[in-house]
Amino acid sequence: MHLHALATAVPPHSFTQEECWEKVAASPLREQLSRRSLLTLRAVLTRDTSIATRHFALADLEQLLASTADDLNAHFRTAAPALAGAALTRALDRAGAVARDLDALLVCTCTGYLCPGVSSYVAEQLGLRPDAFLQDLVGLGCGAAIPMLRAADALCAARPDALVATVAVEICSAAFYLDDDPGVLVSACLFSDGAAAALWRGAPGATGLQVRGFSTTHRPAERDKLRFEQRDGRLRNLLHPAVPKIAADAVRELFARENGRPLARVISHSGGRDVLDALEPVLPGHSLDASRAALRAHGNMSSPSVLFALEEALRADRPRADGDWWIVSFGAGFSAHACRLALRAGV
Repeated sequence: MHLHALATAVPPHSFTQEECWEKVAASPLREQLSRRSLLTLRAVLTRDTSIATRHFALADLEQLLASTADDLNAHFRTAAPALAGAALTRALDRAGAVARDLDALLVCTCTGYLCPGVSSYVAEQLGLRPDAFLQDLVGLGCGAAIPMLRAADALCAARPDALVATVAVEICSAAFYLDDDPGVLVSACLFSDGAAAALWRGAPGATGLQVRGFSTTHRPAERDKLRFEQRDGRLRNLLHPAVPKIAADAVRELFARENGRPLARVISHSGGRDVLDALEPVLPGHSLDASRAALRAHGNMSSPSVLFALEEALRADRPRADGDWWIVSFGAGFSAHACRLALRAGV
């Protein structure tokens, strides 16, 4: 499967971590939190320099924190298709294509639920043909982007001339939840909104790049360490302190399977500072600088994050004939997924 374009989008409302703390401190919700929880929020939001800014689809954070479950569902229904459409429009522009050229649209998300899915709204918004194939992947968490690419790869293999779009979109602000659980508090300090879109064909494109060599691992015994649960109609993120180690162990397993062409670079889901710190020792000789840059600029956007890191890396470099890039994502399940980005032969 060959890459024809990659583009990202974030909402226009940007907040520093210090500004996020100020909004929490001014919110009536602070009365529902213990003193220890407030100290935790302040420490993470004002002292951890791994994240500089985050973007949210709603400008009023105090309103967001005070939202009901119905408010958050409505927020997702409006914001997710709009942000996904913005990223896809940029990808189409970069490929010199229009929406009616698309033969298939795949969308992954986990921060809200729509039926029909986000793909239906994006298809209407951008004007896809009525016969375009639409597919939504839900429930895969932060690791969803690479399984989505694997599904797109199957479509491209079946019909090499088809133009297939993939969009990872998360409105993490629609899943914000505050209580005295440390994992819930840390989640509220990490996540933000974003979308990443890519265009693919079975035939080569101008980028000269192709994706191949997919692999995956599932660890259901660790499922309750990282997942969403429903509470009072709202999504509540469960985040166990062991997640960085669990992620590192899963990535180590996938990395050990790589025995083909040399790997010149690793592009990882950014997760958070502690996750990246845990990953680097199991990826000897590889810097996660692009992932750290994406984390610092945007926070953890869940499934789009790994593609933001890829876009960051592609600004300055690209795979070469003597070394592929290895792309890895992980999340709820617990699951981890990887693939190679390679320079196609003859380029």
